Amino acid sequence: MGRLALARYRLMALLNGCPCQKWCQMRPLAKCAHICIDIFSCNRSDAVANAPSLDEHVEMFRKMVLVRALEEGLGALHKEGKTRGPIHRCDGQEAVGIGATAALTAGDKVTTTHRGHAVYVGKGMQMRPLIGEIFGRETGACGGRAGHMLIADADLGLIGGNAIVGAGIPAAAGMAYSMQVLAQPNISLCVFGDGAAQTGIWHETMNMAALWKLPMVFVLEHNGFGLTVPTDVQSPIDDFTLRAKGYGIPAVSVDGNDAVAVYQAVADMAARARRGDGPGMIEARTYRIEGFSTSDMGGYQASEDIAHWKARDPIVLARKALEGAIDADQLDRIERSALQEVRTAFEQALSDPMPVFAVDTASAPYTEQA
Repeated sequence: MGRLALARYRLMALLNGCPCQKWCQMRPLAKCAHICIDIFSCNRSDAVANAPSLDEHVEMFRKMVLVRALEEGLGALHKEGKTRGPIHRCDGQEAVGIGATAALTAGDKVTTTHRGHAVYVGKGMQMRPLIGEIFGRETGACGGRAGHMLIADADLGLIGGNAIVGAGIPAAAGMAYSMQVLAQPNISLCVFGDGAAQTGIWHETMNMAALWKLPMVFVLEHNGFGLTVPTDVQSPIDDFTLRAKGYGIPAVSVDGNDAVAVYQAVADMAARARRGDGPGMIEARTYRIEGFSTSDMGGYQASEDIAHWKARDPIVLARKALEGAIDADQLDRIERSALQEVRTAFEQALSDPMPVFAVDTASAPYTEQA
């Protein structure tokens, strides 16, 4: 897979007119911006090591299919009135959460946003406890207490999603500080959106992380909107890597619809963080095909933008990238198996019992005495 990846990145550079013939971190519809990672230079000993293996690439493809099927199933059940509250779908953004978490180890910790289903699946959460939690079942990952935005599993390194914009960013810094103090070989990764990039807590956390050389990676899932507000109305700049560089944090912008590109960038930044070189940042350019949530009435996304990004569906791109190494019949079987896995998980989770809650006496402000 290393040679295939290198050939693919070189071709990408040549097609996009990159004069340095390095792997360019391309912005959508732009030519070479010279924000490059030199994976051909002899002084980059970790370049091939940081490319996913063929098995890892196949697994990323499978997990993206799982997530898409999950989102579509949730959307259908919402229309039937079977969900409680809005669901924040990540259709079209699967490559970011899946690619980023695939580059991590089991001991690494992750925080994410209210749109975190791809991160949950990418870090190893199974479909039944994930769906069970969304529907408040006893078999859910958090016993039915979290809902779809706050799902966590400490054993998997999933510290959870967050309904407060940007709140996962300082939490990830705290985890990174703990790892540093305890001399653990792990890192923390926080996934956040371009809406959270407008909050003061991101700047404060970047400043602290850079000063203390915390072992963490910032992954900005740039989908063009903060809620329903376009980026150009929120921010005077469109390139958020500039903000990280202002704190001395290395940053790259990658194609967020290419799971391998995301994997490579996160693996590179994670490797330097583990060496004690401090934090890094990735801006993953993608697009939210569906609305902000299932309660979103729409009307603010240009039809031509949706069509453009649908043509760059991350699952389709992943399949095309694998076709040279995996035959079409095997890829079809992987897709069918993933779809069936999600269907079965929905059936099981929806038939699971609701939880029976008891008072947590350890934290209760009052207790009854005989």
